Amino acid sequence: MAAVGITARGVAMTFRTRGQTNTVLESLDIRIAPSSFVSLLGPSGCGKSTLLKILGGIMKPSAGEVRIGDESAQDAVRNREIGLVLQRPALLPWKTARQNAAHLRMLAKGDKKASLAAADEALELVGLAHAADKLPHELSGGMAQRVSIARALAMDPSILLMDEPFGALDAITRDAMNESLAQIWAATGKTIVFVTHSISEAVFLSDVVHVMSANPGRIVESIEVDVPFPRTEASFELPEFVAYSNRLREWLHPSERKAA
Repeated sequence: MAAVGITARGVAMTFRTRGQTNTVLESLDIRIAPSSFVSLLGPSGCGKSTLLKILGGIMKPSAGEVRIGDESAQDAVRNREIGLVLQRPALLPWKTARQNAAHLRMLAKGDKKASLAAADEALELVGLAHAADKLPHELSGGMAQRVSIARALAMDPSILLMDEPFGALDAITRDAMNESLAQIWAATGKTIVFVTHSISEAVFLSDVVHVMSANPGRIVESIEVDVPFPRTEASFELPEFVAYSNRLREWLHPSERKAA
């Protein structure tokens, strides 16, 4: 599918627990351009994952509106325009990488041959064609997460939502996965929204980084990242990369910003 944008206006989310109202998000506006890579960066508890679920139509906000292109988020889900990648791959242990990558598409469309073909294409894109017949226990953590990305890509969604997909990986594997994801984005042109705690990860991957703060969750700064593509390991040493990282760090630690 062709990439589409996301627009959210006046989004709020409240939960009622033990007789008390907890406001997780309040009066939040965000616009995500088609084919852009946007990161939601912030501390635990600021509502990043909640916002991602609202943008993906998984949760309905208490107030406000989300549009996926010209559709509501719920309609976009029904039309299978949104792919989701979580922190844990959640692969079926008795299915091969190829079968896992094809699983959601096969459930949705019931076409085994076309689903396996789409899975093969997606596994090629994530660099796992050689491991198509391996079972999950035969895969490393990074390889398993690649299969989960392939599973989402096999559905050919317009938008890919990723909730800290590399958070459980070691630093070396995480860096490799970031480079791989940047290549996938360049190859597919999909709109990607990526939740992370990592400043360097956000700068490395993103067109735009939205910084969130908590109590209640809101966007306090939006920074366009102008670091040349393609970005590689050498990008981390560029003066502009360091400058963007420092700027984001100041927003995440406001006491340091005030002191400065």
